[in-house]
Amino acid sequence: MKIVDVQSLHADGGYRVCSYLKVTTDEGLVGWSEYYDSFALTRIDPLIQDLARAAIGMDPRQFGRVSESLLATTRLSAGGLAHQAVAAIENACLDIAGKAAGLPVHTLLGGPLRDRVPVYWTHCGSFRVGPRKRFYTEVLGCPPVRTLQDLADVARQAVAQGYRAVKTNPVFFDGEEPTFFNGGFRIAPGFLDRSLSDRQVGAIVEQMTAYREAVGPDVGLMLDLSFSQRTEGYLRIAQRLEPLNLSWLELDTPDPQALALIRRHTRVPIASLESLHGIGQYRPFIDQQTVDTCIVDPMWNGVWQSARIAAFADAYETTMAPHNPVGALGSLMSLHLSAAAPNLRIMELRVDEAPWTRDFLTHPPEVVDGAMRVPDRPGWGSDLDEDALRARPPRGR
Repeated sequence: MKIVDVQSLHADGGYRVCSYLKVTTDEGLVGWSEYYDSFALTRIDPLIQDLARAAIGMDPRQFGRVSESLLATTRLSAGGLAHQAVAAIENACLDIAGKAAGLPVHTLLGGPLRDRVPVYWTHCGSFRVGPRKRFYTEVLGCPPVRTLQDLADVARQAVAQGYRAVKTNPVFFDGEEPTFFNGGFRIAPGFLDRSLSDRQVGAIVEQMTAYREAVGPDVGLMLDLSFSQRTEGYLRIAQRLEPLNLSWLELDTPDPQALALIRRHTRVPIASLESLHGIGQYRPFIDQQTVDTCIVDPMWNGVWQSARIAAFADAYETTMAPHNPVGALGSLMSLHLSAAAPNLRIMELRVDEAPWTRDFLTHPPEVVDGAMRVPDRPGWGSDLDEDALRARPPRGR
């Protein structure tokens, strides 16, 4: 079996563009993956096509060989978008390998250790303010978020729907409109200095206190600060949040020593590392025991490569959680990784995506009582409906 064609397809995802990769073989089998092509200013579609020229002719059932061979060609520009482009191809090959063997992908990773995977509602409430506000209010018909109480009400809805954990981002209410906290990687006021005033730190504590009151004492609660602070800022916020019994404080830094220092000096569990590419980048962070939960992005690393990273973290008694801020196929890919990982903590899920994106899949995943059932169909357990994709062309980037 050989790869004969690699094609990118895009569709309207509401406030974003949905991106999928279709890999076709000479035997007619097709593999799919989801990836981010609108996450950064630089697109990875051209990189995928460049790498596809090397992948054509390879056997997709040898997904490890495909992945390692393509990564070897990027050694002079390792990581980043190059790694994400390889991951998109690797993941589509995994789908083909599963279909060819008549097995779900999680079986190729060692078999499922659980038949249900717990999920948490990510960006709960916080994504309904800022640049996405019109999508949620005008397209999805969600009540507008104007006050802290409105924000906490979304967390209450999550619990009412059966979710046992929620994660949010800071939202500030000190202007004419609520503002989504800048994560430190988008060009906007304040994204370079990466610091907060005492008033803003107090507002974060007030927000998370409202969330804790909304969800109760037994529901997992996380806060994501992304790249927004330097070491001192992260530590100041973490220590102020200690009374709220967070499941974790999520943050990003390129410095393993700084991350280890933060973890040593707060009682709040620390989750991080979602922005890393490849097991080599994870090594110093895991070796120095910088986190309580190692976050791995299977769309940036590839599901097979992510399983290797999860196993490495497991050797250090560190739990793993997939980073998964996109659509239903991305959720399925994370689901197979989560099913096979002994050290799974919980799986990320963006609940309030554009509802029509589920129609892109022949078998979209379902959430029941805050968990996803692990599929037993071959490959990811779903194909893409190309007619549905064509019916929703992307509206812009």
